[in-house]
Amino acid sequence: MHGLLNAIYGTLFTWGLTALGAACVLIVPGKRRDVLDISLGFSGGVMLAASYWSLLCPALDLAEKQGWGKGSCIPVSIGLILGAGFVLLADLLLPDTVTLMSNKTAVEKKFDSEPEDSITIESRDSDMARDSEVRHRKPNLTANSDTSSDNSVIDEKLRKVQLRRLVLLIVAITVHNFPEGLAVGVGYASVGRPGVDLQQAHNLAIGIGLQNFPEGLAVSVPLKAAGFSTFDSFFWGQASGMVEPIAGIIGVICVTLVEQILSIALSFAAGAMIWVVCNDIVPEASAYNHTRLCSIGVIVGFVVMMCLDTALA
Repeated sequence: MHGLLNAIYGTLFTWGLTALGAACVLIVPGKRRDVLDISLGFSGGVMLAASYWSLLCPALDLAEKQGWGKGSCIPVSIGLILGAGFVLLADLLLPDTVTLMSNKTAVEKKFDSEPEDSITIESRDSDMARDSEVRHRKPNLTANSDTSSDNSVIDEKLRKVQLRRLVLLIVAITVHNFPEGLAVGVGYASVGRPGVDLQQAHNLAIGIGLQNFPEGLAVSVPLKAAGFSTFDSFFWGQASGMVEPIAGIIGVICVTLVEQILSIALSFAAGAMIWVVCNDIVPEASAYNHTRLCSIGVIVGFVVMMCLDTALA
């Protein structure tokens, strides 16, 4: 019982620090493409660093302790591929119409010339066609003043592609937080075993919580820069950490089972994050020739997360 309560308190703490990071959106200017691109780069850097130091490295250590030895890369590779495949499948299966808001939102205000319809996200097949069309037509957007209607259509397509990518960013960070919650739960459930005491479990929760701070920031700031309201940006930023208390409870109740699958769960999250960075974040941040800003963001985010992960290992 004490292990369960401690796991709940510990994962509420980690969730709280995610929310604290998301709250930084209060001081970030919104509706600016340069801010969006550098914040997406920051998110990508955070996710890449977390993929290795928070997920893949611990997964390899766990697999080795479970008896895989030099073959520890096998379950980790399986988990990584499954994670990337999960995000790809989620991308393909997103319905043609997903209502993100019922009323006119800050995102729609960014496109005042467009109808005040609900925002929708279209399927990947149509996205690929739109991307191709946009690449070929974008250089000619201002070539002729008679093409304003075509411009608005392309802007609408670009906006929907951008929203899809932001949704997948939220999905990837949320998937990443689930095995971390499991790890906290297992840590508290293992108190009393040889070599494991309560302070070690506390340290694990504190370390994961501090790592969650930039992750909350990595979700909320791109949303704000893309035109979401401050409240919506904060809500989705903190919501990415809501799964940790649930995962912590599962980790305590099913500690033996979770210990066996934790290496795969960690690498699964890493695969999901790496796929989103390569397939969505970098292309979106580079779409408007802000590649240097994106690269600066990636390096800053990577360094911040690397320092936190290694200092709190």
